[in-house]
Amino acid sequence: MSQPDRPAGLIVMSPPAAGAVFPADLLIRLDGSLRLLTPGPVGGFDAVAGVLSEVEILLTGWGCPRLDDHVLDAMPRLRAVVHAAGSVKLHVGPEVFARGIAVSSAADANAEPVVDFTLAVLLLAGKRAFAFARRYAEGRQPTFAINERAGNDGRVIGVVGASRIGRRVIVRLRAAGFRVLVNDPHLDPLDAAALGAEPVGLDELCRRSDVLTLHAPELPETVHMIDERRLAMLPDGAIVINTARGALIDTEALTRACADGRIDALLDVTSPEPLPAGHPLFALPNVWITPHLAGVQGTEARRLGAYAVTEVEHLVAGRPMSGEIRADQLAVLA
Repeated sequence: MSQPDRPAGLIVMSPPAAGAVFPADLLIRLDGSLRLLTPGPVGGFDAVAGVLSEVEILLTGWGCPRLDDHVLDAMPRLRAVVHAAGSVKLHVGPEVFARGIAVSSAADANAEPVVDFTLAVLLLAGKRAFAFARRYAEGRQPTFAINERAGNDGRVIGVVGASRIGRRVIVRLRAAGFRVLVNDPHLDPLDAAALGAEPVGLDELCRRSDVLTLHAPELPETVHMIDERRLAMLPDGAIVINTARGALIDTEALTRACADGRIDALLDVTSPEPLPAGHPLFALPNVWITPHLAGVQGTEARRLGAYAVTEVEHLVAGRPMSGEIRADQLAVLA
């Protein structure tokens, strides 16, 4: 039942995604905590300029415009931004925190689907399933010679980035019996030990890893961190998995490294994104590319909306938000 003194709320996100993230039952539940100023999500701020001065809690999602000073000036009562997706960096900047506005992200709800996806493609790639599927479609049967590079037993997995996703990946890999290396300049050695991973430098990680999986944020220092030099360090038959950000890998260097068949790549993100039609990576039999679907596809979108609604309920009840982000975290978040 709606509370009589509900704070005023507004949902701003891309309309095509809104129905999946905030279906009718979640909007009804949200109505118990907020007095929504529009019947449902809107795609931008211009169309609702007349009600912005009332907004106290703003729910955001994919496609929300940046909250610059002009927009923030129009919402003088705004006290919280609750993001029903992962990264807030496209629309939230220091100016939001400077005004004392609380920020929350549903990135934790987004993490488990990415972990599931990473583990699934890692295991399938280890068996060369994607390359064999292409051969099978062409009428060619796998041979024992081809299968010499297939299998997951004894593989060393190198995890780049002990992020919320990276840490979960490490835990799942260790539970499956893999040996795990990790590289993250912000990871304490004791934390690495608790996770069961061996902390190493990035060059050493590349030299020793049969599988390289990326879970780092896109920052100036991480752009093209996997470049031609480090790709050359990978052992023959190594597999590169990227479910983080496309810019972490030098795309052209990766194209050359995969073209000679020495390494394989599984990419859910690319740079640029999307890749232009006809890009050479699409044609390579040892490369498999998906359209940034690891985190949200189908019913997982609803999970993000439910997480955001719970955050609003906590906020209105005076309880801490589980996904709250601090100003000092913004620079190192994905």
